[in-house]
Amino acid sequence: MDANLIAVVLAIAAALMFAFTNGFHDSANAIATSISTRALRPRTALAMAAAGNFVGAYLGGEVASTVASGLVELPISMNGLVIVVAGVLGSIGWNYVAWYFGWPISASHSLLGGVAGATLAGGATVLWTGFLNKVAIPTVVSPLVGFGVGFLVMIAVYWIFRKGRPDKLNRGFRWAQTVSAAAMAVGHGMQDAAKAIGIIVLALYVGGYQENAADIQWWVYIVVAVALGLGTYQGGWRIIRTLGRRIIDLHPPQGFAAETVASSVLFANTVIGAPISTTHIITSSIMGVGATGGKRAVRWAVARQILMAWLLTFPTAGLVGALVYFPVSWMF
Repeated sequence: MDANLIAVVLAIAAALMFAFTNGFHDSANAIATSISTRALRPRTALAMAAAGNFVGAYLGGEVASTVASGLVELPISMNGLVIVVAGVLGSIGWNYVAWYFGWPISASHSLLGGVAGATLAGGATVLWTGFLNKVAIPTVVSPLVGFGVGFLVMIAVYWIFRKGRPDKLNRGFRWAQTVSAAAMAVGHGMQDAAKAIGIIVLALYVGGYQENAADIQWWVYIVVAVALGLGTYQGGWRIIRTLGRRIIDLHPPQGFAAETVASSVLFANTVIGAPISTTHIITSSIMGVGATGGKRAVRWAVARQILMAWLLTFPTAGLVGALVYFPVSWMF
């Protein structure tokens, strides 16, 4: 087996490892609210999230194309493969640190940061215009939309059901959360599976195993969907506790509103090929929903910790990706 093929296999393995860790790290995105409101049992919620991620993997082609060909320009050479491997390994390292502390960071932005850092270290080209239009702007705008629309939707829910009995409404919204949580799971698959798919396609392209960085082979969808689904079923309980209990006291109406808003934002950005963070969107939606209860309804100290983790993710993962590039390049 020649060094080029070994590097391609290693890059694919690293992308699948990222998809697996993304699954247990980001499983909270789809199910934390449903578990906290007791709409779903934990293992039932995880199984549903895994299935939704599997389905969503097949629907994120636009996002995968952005990751594979719209953010970096790598040489079709061994150096290009080294950059891919180093970037993915760097992002996995930061993901584990965040998981250990229970920070709901964006595993997706960790991946993009790691690849950008390794690209710079390897002397290749980062397409900053692509990062600005497809990553930076949606990263800033989408959480603001999630917060604002979450606030408005929760106000609408309060007004529409203002005469309802609380016990009856809670039962109804628990059933409704089954649908909204499933939509979140599919949205997560559309976004997060697509990023791992894009990395594999990029590795195949720079390794000389396919002619176009925009083509996605059928088997790539399957292996990434399986890895993400298995990771999701493992459960990211530290982060589930942060999202489901530490930001606000969630009840079924709030959980339904947050999931509905977040999944809608995910679907809209997937259509335009913007690789946004599911973590940012569901967290900001939860904050927006909670803000309807007044200033003290949201635990803003926890929110500040989460925001700091968001801000640190891209540069920290980029630094780790750049540092990992040098030992990986020495290996090949």
